[in-house]
Amino acid sequence: MSEEKKKAIVLLSGGLDSTTCLAIAREQAYALYALSFRYGQRHLRELDMARQIGAHFGVERHIVVDFDMRTIGGSALTGEEEVPKDRSEGEIGGGIPVTYVPARNTIFLSFALAWAEVVGAHEIFIGVNALDYSGYPDCRPEYIQAYEKMAALATKMGLEGRPVSIHTPLIRLTKAEIIRKGHGLGVDFAMTHSCYDPPVDGPACGRCDSCLLRRKGFSEAGLEDPIPYPERT
Repeated sequence: MSEEKKKAIVLLSGGLDSTTCLAIAREQAYALYALSFRYGQRHLRELDMARQIGAHFGVERHIVVDFDMRTIGGSALTGEEEVPKDRSEGEIGGGIPVTYVPARNTIFLSFALAWAEVVGAHEIFIGVNALDYSGYPDCRPEYIQAYEKMAALATKMGLEGRPVSIHTPLIRLTKAEIIRKGHGLGVDFAMTHSCYDPPVDGPACGRCDSCLLRRKGFSEAGLEDPIPYPERT
């Protein structure tokens, strides 16, 4: 009888990073359990892409958890505040932007931790990155390390000596390196969505921080971004 695959929870936003992370988990032969969130974000296009990506990668199960961060506010991604556009590299990396959603990764990881206990998964994959990122405090290695220690204390699995490990395979890669890694694993980046503020008639604005980092990454990787962008006027 063949040995049963180890299970992994993979946080899947539908973006470039989380999709590459999913591809890495698949390469490592995990049984994949994809977890996405409908949390009151500005648009749901990313969830449409996440569903397609999960199906493409043959995940065992894909669930979307509903909660509403608009009740709390504090972010341009969950409110009416304008998403910054056309910022320089220095501006993007120069502080915590208004697109930061308070405690978002802490909340996401808490749901992942709960589901891991239910399905018997001892691995969680999250596509956080501490290099080409927009200054978010919950994307740093020290944050992940602290969360992993907390998870060992806060769960039945941890108390039984079988704690959950949090994998961050992209955390020290540049965006270009992430793109090359995904490309090497056969990721179809046309299926991914990165834009914070997509126009009604297109997949991406091309001008928000996320679009700019994505475009820079493809340029430095020497690959063509399959996402079309509006012509600048």
